Amino acid sequence: MRPTSLVPVFASALDLSGVGPRIEILLKKAVSLPPGVTTPRVVDLLWHLPTGVVDRRAEPTIAGATPGTIATLLVRVLKHRPSPRGNTRAPYKVACEDDTGKIDLVFFHADHRLVERQLPVGSMRYISGRIEQYSDKLQMAHPDYIVAPERRNDLPLLEPVYPLTAGLSNKILQKASAQALLRVPQQAEWQDPEWLRQRGWPDFASAVARLHRPLDAGDVSAGGAPRQRLAYDELLAGQLALDLVRRSQKERPGRQIVGDGSIRARIADALPFALTGTQRQALKDIAADMAAPSRMLRLLQGDVGSGKTVVALMALAIAVEAGTQSALMAPTEVLARQHAETIAPLADAAGLRLGLLTGREKGKPRKELLDRLASGEVDILIGTHALFQDDVTFRDLAFAVIDEQHRFGVHQRLALQSKGGSAGTDMLVMTATPIPRTLLMTHYGDLDVSRLTEKPAGRKPVTTTMASTDRIVDVIDGLKRALAQGAQVYWVCPLIESSDKTELAAAEERHAHLAQTFGASVGLLHGGLPAAAKDETMQAFSEGKLSILVATTVIEVGVNVPNASVMVIEHSERFGLAQLHQLRGRVGRGTRQSFCVLLYKTPLGETARARLEMMRETEDGFLIAEKDLELRGGGEVLGARQSGMPEFRVAEVPNFTELLAAARDDARMVLAADPALRTPRGLALRDLLYLFECDEAVRLFRAA
Repeated sequence: MRPTSLVPVFASALDLSGVGPRIEILLKKAVSLPPGVTTPRVVDLLWHLPTGVVDRRAEPTIAGATPGTIATLLVRVLKHRPSPRGNTRAPYKVACEDDTGKIDLVFFHADHRLVERQLPVGSMRYISGRIEQYSDKLQMAHPDYIVAPERRNDLPLLEPVYPLTAGLSNKILQKASAQALLRVPQQAEWQDPEWLRQRGWPDFASAVARLHRPLDAGDVSAGGAPRQRLAYDELLAGQLALDLVRRSQKERPGRQIVGDGSIRARIADALPFALTGTQRQALKDIAADMAAPSRMLRLLQGDVGSGKTVVALMALAIAVEAGTQSALMAPTEVLARQHAETIAPLADAAGLRLGLLTGREKGKPRKELLDRLASGEVDILIGTHALFQDDVTFRDLAFAVIDEQHRFGVHQRLALQSKGGSAGTDMLVMTATPIPRTLLMTHYGDLDVSRLTEKPAGRKPVTTTMASTDRIVDVIDGLKRALAQGAQVYWVCPLIESSDKTELAAAEERHAHLAQTFGASVGLLHGGLPAAAKDETMQAFSEGKLSILVATTVIEVGVNVPNASVMVIEHSERFGLAQLHQLRGRVGRGTRQSFCVLLYKTPLGETARARLEMMRETEDGFLIAEKDLELRGGGEVLGARQSGMPEFRVAEVPNFTELLAAARDDARMVLAADPALRTPRGLALRDLLYLFECDEAVRLFRAA
């Protein structure tokens, strides 16, 4: 039920002249579509922004035209010189002139009839393209534009250049975008007029028009007023949406979950270490949220090895102490099983009844588990996406933990919360990816935040070194010495198998190479293996039956083998900082001194060198995350492109952080004064939320 004025904007791109099924397929490849959208719409063309312009404003005479430049000339067509019969390699030439000189238009493999129709002898034509000198003559090969004087306005003097895909020309995209512009309505202004005036920003419709039909070369730049205006619109829509979701969750009645501390005391007694200060504070915050009458939504972020799992278990125990059930959801089967194995000894000591549900549990064992869950004989259910399935019924789910939150969307959080029935479910989401403040605002603005910043006592720093792939023989010699002392080794590669398109070392090749030296003690783990084979390999490595595990990034999160003390990351220059930090966090978990070797291929680019040197200098994940944001930009840091997390379509601009902070303040002020968005500005902001497809927020204010 979008506003009527926006219906044409969300129509299929097939509604546009010149866009048929073939072009639609090409647009689907070229244009970034939001999650859940499978075919391009008019709005997707509006957000597919040019990356530059071709400036055709230079209109010299032929005598004044400079070879190597783009120029627009008004010429008279003199004569056609077709290529000789039988000689298809010779070009078709058309001689043209003005009062100052002559120029040849050159066409290779041309359709003669088309050229004759476009350039009748004796006619005047505007031609635009690159001027070239061939021998002592000027020529223009395949002019970009040929138009009659009366159609001069069809020739764009500043032509936007779009990101394309094979088979899709800039002209086709330009024509489609020009039609899309005609569907942009004049909306009531949702931005504060004084804010627009200070910034020198145009209204919404003008901003979109100037990006696709630039008046100046600066209009299409990320720092130009049109793009800045739209970037702020998108950020404001996102902040309003997060705030509306957060307020809705907080306002919905929850239940007060208060435990007596008995199970937590038994877990604490079974722990081989004392809780850190930040762990105790996080538990205090979580317990207070659970005891409150409103629903809890909290993010627990902690660096690798900071003890999030113990905090999660203590929180799960509060719900069980209160006579209810709890759940822990992980994004992968490997991680879910790892959690179950880590938690099981502590749960046994505390008398907690665990269940494990992944896609692998089938048939009778699955039915028995679900029956026990429904009757309340399972206190804590650990699992993957399988927890969302309709036949998974809890007797009384009061509390849920979602691990590695950035792999799940808001809608998946809401789906799990609904398992708690009308009373709802308190929720703790946690991540081992330290998140910069900027990204906390953009992707987690609906959550309260607790941070674990200390490592448990006894953890030794990991010694990190850099080495070029030319020294791989030295690295392997070092591994022989480490293995002789009882160490275990991870060797991480970025791909599963070789390809003609890349020189990256493949996991399968590296496994074969290391097996020649170390024999059967080398295992292989990658995402293409069946789940049972992955578990079997991981189990063998955990039990010390394998000395070296060659793996892709499937070991990035959650894998815990305390005896593993060497991490080799091959082609480390191809990984992001956050990912390198996660991988390094797989070692340094036991008493043995641990090492991380960053293997890189020379020559090393400036950004890649900055990443690797940052890894060598610090283990502080929060520092690393801020640096990663600086080097890569907001859309990529949490692996958005891999995880399905929404990317920004317009807002990736140079002063992103500054605009985001302003948008956050603006959203809070608006909703403090007008929580249901019913004032004139509030009603205009509803259109903004529709325009940027903040569907969950739209649903909430429509229900208000």
